[in-house]
Amino acid sequence: MVCGEVRLISKDGDFLGLDISRPWYVVPVSQASMQLRVAFQGEPGAYSQQALSSLFTHASPVPLPSIHKVFEMVEIGSVDYGVVPLENSQAGSINETYDLLVRHGVRIVAEKIVRISHCLLGLPGASVRAVKVVFSHPQALAQCEEFLDSMQAERVAVHDTAGAARIVSEEQKGGSAAIASEEAAALYGLDVLARAIEDRPDNSTKFVVIGREETEIFGEPTKTSIVLSTANVPGALFSCLKEFADRGMNLTKLESRPSREKAWQSHFYLDFEAPASDPAAVAALEALSTSTSFLRVLGSYPST
Repeated sequence: MVCGEVRLISKDGDFLGLDISRPWYVVPVSQASMQLRVAFQGEPGAYSQQALSSLFTHASPVPLPSIHKVFEMVEIGSVDYGVVPLENSQAGSINETYDLLVRHGVRIVAEKIVRISHCLLGLPGASVRAVKVVFSHPQALAQCEEFLDSMQAERVAVHDTAGAARIVSEEQKGGSAAIASEEAAALYGLDVLARAIEDRPDNSTKFVVIGREETEIFGEPTKTSIVLSTANVPGALFSCLKEFADRGMNLTKLESRPSREKAWQSHFYLDFEAPASDPAAVAALEALSTSTSFLRVLGSYPST
């Protein structure tokens, strides 16, 4: 399959994205034809591993201690893909993931929205009333704020929900509990003291698969994510957004994050409903490349 790409350059000529000067080839590869190594942040039983299992039918999961390490291992080729959280329906964007997408030479190749139902886990025989300390990832603690307020227990943030379950299991302290999945309870020998403790019944997290190259093993791309920076002048962002509006393209996300390169400068993250190879998208991106100080395609992939 031969596809056109878009050359995206900065004002100083740095290569920032896809290149239309040469054709590129996508070679579909069946997941079943090879044993992929796929990294995720957390310990066995983490929600990221659940997302990984739903995305890959044949893969060897590789647990890693941080999201940054997942990006690093994918970029250097130690693993084939990585699965990282991008956004929660309640707590919002995972800022670290967005920052790392700019800093590393990887692409988003797929996304998966996973329903997140949190449980309060304790040692066998424990009760909710006896819990004095609750361990979990900061996002999980934020997603269960109302339940935790009713308990009046101390909250301790740790690196991972499954890691919190392991800590409670290993320390064997009667007043300790963890917020994690029911799968983590079974894995670490804990009791489920309470189920569905998240504040919103539709609580869900969007995970993305990152890889080094474009791929179609997840299907044809229907969505594209980009990041850009503009000059600090009136109407600069409006002019960028107008390129999409003029072509009838729907934006599904617009969010700003501080740039790590320069103080008080922002990156704008945008998602639009079209593959990067769509003629309207090609035209919009080419127009943006002349009106932005920084522009990069983060990935073009199937939308869930």
